Amino acid sequence: MFNWVRRIARRRQDASLAMTRRISGRGSQLRPLFARYDAAITNPDNYRHWANADGLSADAAASPEVRRILRNRCRYEVANNSYAKGIVLTLANDTVGTGPRLQMLSPDPVANRVVEREFNRWSSVVSLADKLRTMRMARAEDGEAFGLLTSNVRENTPVKLDLRLIEADQVATPDLTFTEPNAMDGIVFDESGNPIVYHVLRRHPGSNGAVFDLSYDQIPAESIIHFYRCDRPGQSRGIPDITPALPLFAQLRRFTLAVIAAAETAANFAGILYTDAPAGGEADPAEPFEPIQLESRALVTMPGGWRMSQLEAQQPSTGFGEFKREILNEIARCLNMPYNVAAGNSSGYNYASGRLDHQTYFKSIRVDQTHIGLVILDRILSAWLDEAALIEGYLPPSLRTLDADRGHQWFFDGQEHVDPMKDASAQATRLTNHTTTLANEYAKQGRDWETELRQRAKELQLMEELGLGMDATVTKVAPQPDPQHQEDQEDDAQVDQTDSDY
Repeated sequence: MFNWVRRIARRRQDASLAMTRRISGRGSQLRPLFARYDAAITNPDNYRHWANADGLSADAAASPEVRRILRNRCRYEVANNSYAKGIVLTLANDTVGTGPRLQMLSPDPVANRVVEREFNRWSSVVSLADKLRTMRMARAEDGEAFGLLTSNVRENTPVKLDLRLIEADQVATPDLTFTEPNAMDGIVFDESGNPIVYHVLRRHPGSNGAVFDLSYDQIPAESIIHFYRCDRPGQSRGIPDITPALPLFAQLRRFTLAVIAAAETAANFAGILYTDAPAGGEADPAEPFEPIQLESRALVTMPGGWRMSQLEAQQPSTGFGEFKREILNEIARCLNMPYNVAAGNSSGYNYASGRLDHQTYFKSIRVDQTHIGLVILDRILSAWLDEAALIEGYLPPSLRTLDADRGHQWFFDGQEHVDPMKDASAQATRLTNHTTTLANEYAKQGRDWETELRQRAKELQLMEELGLGMDATVTKVAPQPDPQHQEDQEDDAQVDQTDSDY
């Protein structure tokens, strides 16, 4: 191996020297010129580290067999590792929350309210929020999730549209050959790279008796929703989000088992007989490597010349907590998740640290929510409106024309502030200074400002009818000084200073 490395280096040196001779001036002294990157050098010290680096394309690197292995290992880890399960669940819950809410933005306010009400009712019937959380979890441990837009006649809504989830294993082409340039395992593309047909196995390859059943259906791309993260140009299938953390999960479990084994060894009374007498000395004979059963709470007589010493566990269990923190921090980094969210433990955090760490995490959540809105929810809403427009008298006339304005936006659950009083004060200041709007402030909480204002108007009208004024319902309480709150304010000031530096 080392000879091969030397030969490669010698060839590069000879080529560089020849080039120098060709471009050097007359009578000048020949000097070899080398222009290189240190990271591109292969030597005996880093050969093993870079041995698996390759130049495969995105689809070639994510071959069907590679994706199958990654899916199986990720599922196994999530099913058997409490941290992995909690991280995936937390990610899905924070991203989807209780489910998206629709706000229509067409010029007809009456039509907007009708669509919002009926779509919300349909979403509850088909359990759209549950399916979105499942798809987000599948992307984390399977790399991708598929949804089939189909019809369900048993739904208790006028629109019979339904979303049937399909696992990544089932989207495959058993008879795919490498001579088809516009086909990837399970997907056929047109000349522009757009998916036109998906191949869906009629039976899951992991189900009983499905080994010999290779039949599949060719479903048009208009009926399939493919949810995955594209990390490389030209990538057609997804890789699990937790792939970089798989070796770390294994290390965490092995280290935990080693610490437990060391603690059990130290807790159990185990010892060894030894003697200081030389070989052939005066010590009584003893059978080597023969186990001796010791009775609990009893004195034991040793053979003459022999002594007993208890075994001590030398494993450094004192660093167990620190090791777990570092490993979990590295595991969560590939998901843009802070340590306290991944571990479910904020005991080592103060207010400022929590806010700083959560900023990156919640930005990542908003990116995922936008991706879900574009890839999944917009497709579902378009299909829902197309079917609803065919039902006589179901939608207002303004939304049943071909050129109807279908402008809309999606709201997800907002992130609660750790200090509601401070957040409310800042919100009031922004509204007073006209640096924000009610629509923006309600959107941060995942609510529709028009719906909230109409509800508030109803409440005020009813309070007026019942003779309940604002002074009778609001009691002002003088704030009490709180040392912890004072410390949090100082930390918050440090965070604001840090944000201004950025």
